[in-house]
Amino acid sequence: MRYGASFATGTKSSTIAELAIVFALSLGASAVYSVVSLVAKITSEKGLAGSTAALNNSLAERVWLDLTYQLLGIGFGLAPVALALYLIWQSDGTPFKTLGLTFKNPLADLSRGLFLAAAIGLPGLGLYLLARFAGLSAQVTPANLGDYWWVVPVLLLAAVKASLLEEVIVVGYLFNRLTKIGLAPNTQILISALVRGSYHLYQGFGGFVGNFAMGLVFGWVYRRFGRLAPLVVAHFLLDAASFVGYALLSDIIKLP
Repeated sequence: MRYGASFATGTKSSTIAELAIVFALSLGASAVYSVVSLVAKITSEKGLAGSTAALNNSLAERVWLDLTYQLLGIGFGLAPVALALYLIWQSDGTPFKTLGLTFKNPLADLSRGLFLAAAIGLPGLGLYLLARFAGLSAQVTPANLGDYWWVVPVLLLAAVKASLLEEVIVVGYLFNRLTKIGLAPNTQILISALVRGSYHLYQGFGGFVGNFAMGLVFGWVYRRFGRLAPLVVAHFLLDAASFVGYALLSDIIKLP
């Protein structure tokens, strides 16, 4: 037996402890911060509707230093993904095959990813606009990095990081561990969707509802096809369009 395998596949309590540690180091911590951020926005003088939720901000005044910080953040931000894959390797072996992150069916993965991105992207934008008009969402700023040559590549890398971090942790790894403790597939989908929605609460209630719905769809697709690759493709396309599109067109197209 490999070292660590007994911990990963042993009792329910050890698996739950492992889940708690992984999420405390990643999206679970993000969820807690999001709840605090939401409370701060609601109780501020501006209120939720007058607040801003900014993503991909500049981290330094000097161009080279800003780029360095951006790349370090992306690189170290993928550490929880490596941890989750390592833990699955310890318990199941071949984590990429276990989660369906291989290039076995590239055309099918790409087509499903494109369909998911289209099916979620437009309704998601509509929900954001509705939530803004209803005062239930902060103004989301997807990118604020200035006008440098490296902005688009960095935003694309940020989309890669977000897609891998969220889909590997909150779908692939989480479903794998919840299966081991005996939870039913529908319960797994619901828990995953709730977690996904919770770490987007910093955007407001609209962000929670939209990402909860996205989590239900993504969870069902993963259970249906057993492959994480289409979800990673779809998530990357959604974030890349949002990040890069905003950076390039924010002066032309104004969103509330």
